[in-house]
Amino acid sequence: MILAVADLASNPTHAARRHFMVEPVAEIAEAARLLGTACDAHLAGKYNHAAELIAIADMPKIAAWSELLWGKVTPDICRRRHVPGAPPIVPKAERHAPRMPGRVLEREVLARDGFHCRFCGIPLIRSKVRARLRMFYPESLRWGDRNVDQHAAFQAMGLIVDHILPHSRGGATTLDNLIAACGPCNCARGENTLDEVCLFDPRDRPPVPPNGWDGLERVLGLPEPKPVPSCEFP
Repeated sequence: MILAVADLASNPTHAARRHFMVEPVAEIAEAARLLGTACDAHLAGKYNHAAELIAIADMPKIAAWSELLWGKVTPDICRRRHVPGAPPIVPKAERHAPRMPGRVLEREVLARDGFHCRFCGIPLIRSKVRARLRMFYPESLRWGDRNVDQHAAFQAMGLIVDHILPHSRGGATTLDNLIAACGPCNCARGENTLDEVCLFDPRDRPPVPPNGWDGLERVLGLPEPKPVPSCEFP
């Protein structure tokens, strides 16, 4: 959704370029550390410890950060401005196909971007990984229909393959127009171009080094639980 244009005349700072809309909270990095340790504990058969760590990573401060971007994004955050000559919304029948990348192209994007958001830099987790972990820990990794009923860290760190030039504005689903992004950054930008929301082009700076973060992909090699391990905390 394209938001109302911010009043740049009354607040010139809105026109300043930035890398992201809202700086990530420190708790996201801590949650990533906890979730990585939880995966290691699970692989070692320490199921109670893994469940406890996943539950601890569900932090209210992360939920509050996400809500700034998931919710009704304010003009102060979006800073949308009118850009003469910006690409218009393209009728659905005339947009590039396909809309989303296939497996091969998605792997190329992730190999380049290293499971980190190219905008705000936070670690990312694919929905497939979240679903696999939730098979083992449905109580610790809550996932309801509403934002408030979802695990804060997994929600904030949810990986989206995003179009630099939005698909709805004529963007193609090609490697040079795709980046890895977190759900909140993707949602807050919506159908706006980078110029319209005063964002630097993330392709002009290198991806965040992986630093050992694999998006918790190592859990995908696990068989489905049978039965689900007991996860009662001591």
